[in-house]
Amino acid sequence: MGENNENKRGAGLTRQMMIDTALRLLDEVGLDGLTVRRLASELGVQSPALYWHLRNKQELLDGMADAIVLAAGMGPPRDGEPWQDWLARRARAYRASLLAHRDGARLVANAASLSPATIRMFDEELTAMVGRGFTPVLALRTITALTRYVNGCVLQEQTERREDADAPPDRLAALAGLLDGGGGGDGGREATLIAALRDSGGSFGEDAFEHGLQALIDGTATALARTA
Repeated sequence: MGENNENKRGAGLTRQMMIDTALRLLDEVGLDGLTVRRLASELGVQSPALYWHLRNKQELLDGMADAIVLAAGMGPPRDGEPWQDWLARRARAYRASLLAHRDGARLVANAASLSPATIRMFDEELTAMVGRGFTPVLALRTITALTRYVNGCVLQEQTERREDADAPPDRLAALAGLLDGGGGGDGGREATLIAALRDSGGSFGEDAFEHGLQALIDGTATALARTA
C-alpha cells in the first residue's frame, strides 16, 4: 500500500519540476552534494519515483545543463545586428547564465548531451553565420572556441571563490615574496607580474573577460577575411 501511494505521489512529478528543483538544490549544496536521494527528499518522494521521468543521474545533470544553456538565450543574430556584436552578446549572456548557478560551468562542461531543441537552435546559429560569409567549419570552430573560453573563465572564477577561505590575506605580498626569492627585500614588489596584477585588479573579472572576448572576435574577423 505504501509503495502504491508513493507511486501516486511520484506520478505528480514532471521532468521540468525535477530539473528546476535540482538547480535550486545545486545552489544550496553544490554539484558534489547533489544526489538523487537528496533531490527525492526535496520533492517529498522516494528515489525510485524519479526514475519514471529520468533514466539515471547523468540524464538529470544533462537536463540541468541544458536549462542553463537555454537560459542564456540561444538563437541567430537579430535583424541588422553585426556578427561581432552578436558573438559578444552571446558570450556575455552565456557567462551570466553559468555564473547564476553554483558550479554552473562545471555542470555544463561535463554534460554528456543536450536536448534536440538546443541542438536545432545551435544549427540555426551556424546557418546564420554561414549567411554572413562564414564557412560551416569556421562557424563551428568560432562558436566552439567561444564556448570553451567562457566555460574556462567561469570555471576558474567559481573555483577561486571556493579557495578564497584558504588564500593568504595578502596575495600580492605573498607572491612578491616568492619573486624576491625569500630575501625579505622589496624587489618582488617591483616585478612585472606584480605590477600587472596590481594595475589590472587581478587576472579574472569583467575587464579580463572582455579582453579575451575581444581578442577572440578580432581573431575571428582575421580568419573570416582570409577565407573571403
